[in-house]
Amino acid sequence: MRYERGVAARLMLVETLVRESINKVKNYLSRLGVKESDSVVSGVLDNYFVIDPVSIEPTDIIKRMDHMIVNNESKFKKDLEKSIPGISRHTLNNVAVSLAIASALFTVFKVLRHYYLLGKKYENWVLLMQLYLLLPQLVKELIPYTKAIDGVFRGLPIGDSVGPMVAFKLAGLSPRIDIEEDTVYSLINVEGRNVYIVKARGPGATVGRPGKGVAKIAEMLSYSVARIITVDAALKLEGEQTGSIAEGSGAAIGDPGPEKIEIERVAVKCGAPLDAVIIKMGVDEAIKPMSKEIADSIDKAYQKVLDIIKNRTKPGDNIIVAGIGNSVGVY
Repeated sequence: MRYERGVAARLMLVETLVRESINKVKNYLSRLGVKESDSVVSGVLDNYFVIDPVSIEPTDIIKRMDHMIVNNESKFKKDLEKSIPGISRHTLNNVAVSLAIASALFTVFKVLRHYYLLGKKYENWVLLMQLYLLLPQLVKELIPYTKAIDGVFRGLPIGDSVGPMVAFKLAGLSPRIDIEEDTVYSLINVEGRNVYIVKARGPGATVGRPGKGVAKIAEMLSYSVARIITVDAALKLEGEQTGSIAEGSGAAIGDPGPEKIEIERVAVKCGAPLDAVIIKMGVDEAIKPMSKEIADSIDKAYQKVLDIIKNRTKPGDNIIVAGIGNSVGVY
């Protein structure tokens, strides 16, 4: 009974967070002129899921996964466009991300409620005890997601925007050229090197398709690429300092696989070293409006990328730099 009451109380708190998130999205849609915001939100909460492809036969599993992810996202945004005619692409992306956050919170709540009711139904005190011990941590992790919606509405860069921010600092005001859906690149010269900078198209909230963007640029250059550098946010361990910079090898990108493997395949085909520059932060810091600690780290990451370009390549080389992350608030 003690475990059951404790779980019920915390579940009510999770439900409150879910309702708060949903109401924020509804109010935002109303301000955009959507008359039936209730039906738009309720139609998203239980829809647009992606079923993992068959893994027992791994042949072309990445292509199948990519096809399903792209299909689902495309259908989701097309349905939103019908509900909000005349909306700009950037605002559409902000609405889509906000709805995705609310939907994720709702899904977490439903799963927790399922195990709570299951524990009650079968008088499984071990299951209830596990929930009782787990929920305090989960609640603390879910609270930032509710707050993150406000930042997306206002178009503020979040912690996960550090990759695009470094890309912006490199590219400056050079033209943004479309290379893939919601993905752009810029071309600059760094001491005789041709540097192609890939990022999601801002200032809307989207991560774009950086892997496909990198692949298209490499193909455009006939795979004559000397080095590929990826810059992204990374989760820090407890005790590590927010905004600390680390450098390693590999593709720094947190996607289910399709975008990451595109970058890895291009690196192998070009015979190009693949560098990863990461900026460390907590889960809550990654989704909330960018803190000063994280903002201060952008210049350090920028300098790290410049050092790699200047010291590990030579004049005349083609280099690709991919600023991975959400471009909300970043041009």
